[in-house]
Amino acid sequence: MTFIKKAASIAVATALVAGTAMSASAQQTKLRIQTHYAPETVSGRLAAQYIEDIQLMSGGEIEVEMFYSSSVVKSVETFDAAATGILDCDMTGGAYQTGKNSAFQFVGDIMGGYETPYQQLSWLYYGGGLEAAAPLYNKYGMELIGWWVYGQESFASSKPIAKVADFEGWKFRSPPGMETKIFEKLGASPIVMDFTEIFTALETGIIDGADASGLANNVGLGLYDIVGYANFPGFHSMPSDHLACNKEVFDAMPEAHQRIMKVAMEALALRTALTFEKANAEAAAMLREQGVVLSQWEAEELQKFRDAAQSTWPEFADTPEAKALVESHMAYLTQLGFVSQ
Repeated sequence: MTFIKKAASIAVATALVAGTAMSASAQQTKLRIQTHYAPETVSGRLAAQYIEDIQLMSGGEIEVEMFYSSSVVKSVETFDAAATGILDCDMTGGAYQTGKNSAFQFVGDIMGGYETPYQQLSWLYYGGGLEAAAPLYNKYGMELIGWWVYGQESFASSKPIAKVADFEGWKFRSPPGMETKIFEKLGASPIVMDFTEIFTALETGIIDGADASGLANNVGLGLYDIVGYANFPGFHSMPSDHLACNKEVFDAMPEAHQRIMKVAMEALALRTALTFEKANAEAAAMLREQGVVLSQWEAEELQKFRDAAQSTWPEFADTPEAKALVESHMAYLTQLGFVSQ
């Protein structure tokens, strides 16, 4: 056998051995993840893209069984289902867990905080947010992988809401918790009711307005077919959806798989913010053409709301984890100039 043939044979043999070794050492990660979003919604499609990304980037080593529309357990039970092993990961949001620990308010819906998803995400990734949130999640056997934030929500109203004074006597649908306290301080009359009751309550005049969702989603719900006023851009509420996984499961994953999941969440965060920014802008243009009045709040009025919201935060900072998160947010918001001196 010539030298060249010998060398070629050795190279082929070495490649085969290396390939076999790599196949033997490859680790599989199998995850069961639940989201509250339906697969046909914008957020559901974005979640599906995330799953496709991590499976493809891992070369198929990460396999995901995805459950949409809270098909395994109720949305509020997803976190505990992941922590106890019924599922592996929770792709809903921290706001569902405020009854467990008030600190989840400050990773679920930081009312009166940031103006844009990009600012809120910058706190998480570069302002100490992940470090502040980690003890909270770890306390319940979970690991926070990342956020995806669709942006500020807008009101639907039967009368103008262009300044704080317009909240005086304003009856509106509100979710429970901190929001009711904030708006009571501003003279409004928040009424806690189920999401499904909003349309009828507006139609019959039981309420003057509603805190439902972002502008584009409100259009989809048909709210502006009933009332003619909104605010845009929104300012009062910007919920954070999360991906949180069972900590034992996540810690047992190969480091490469962990990195893929975290970096892909950063991509999902950007994709979500950009998608909804476009959708809301298109909705705003359409509503203006239809004669719906959209109010953009002045900086002074926005600060009045932030002051009321931020003065309410300490009332909900009643656990060590909540206090740590409030301190972290306040420090970062101060740097951004969103805290009155």
